[in-house]
Amino acid sequence: MSLASGPASAPGPGAGSAPGAVTDHDRGVHGYHHEKQEHLKRLRRIEGQIRGLQRMVDEDVYCIDILTQVSASTKALQSFALQLLEEHLRHCVADAALKGGDEIDAKVKEATQAIARMLRT
Repeated sequence: MSLASGPASAPGPGAGSAPGAVTDHDRGVHGYHHEKQEHLKRLRRIEGQIRGLQRMVDEDVYCIDILTQVSASTKALQSFALQLLEEHLRHCVADAALKGGDEIDAKVKEATQAIARMLRT
């Protein structure tokens, strides 16, 4: 699965160099758009893992076995988050870089804060 699928900006006059160029981001297309179905499939698998945890507790499964499943579920969510972050950087932050100005600083700060939140978990 390629994370670089789809252009970061729409083709057109000045796209890629001129501030004020209209991009996919301006049209409400988010970085994960091109992989949306794959993301939904992945999230459904994670949802299944969580339901499995509920079932394990309900069935009084051994604690360590439940913790093992918690760890696997946590890793799956972390992996999903990293992929989404990469797509955000490739799309939203790259879009802001195209436009320049204060927008790039705001997007970099936003991404840095998201990374900090991920590191705290």
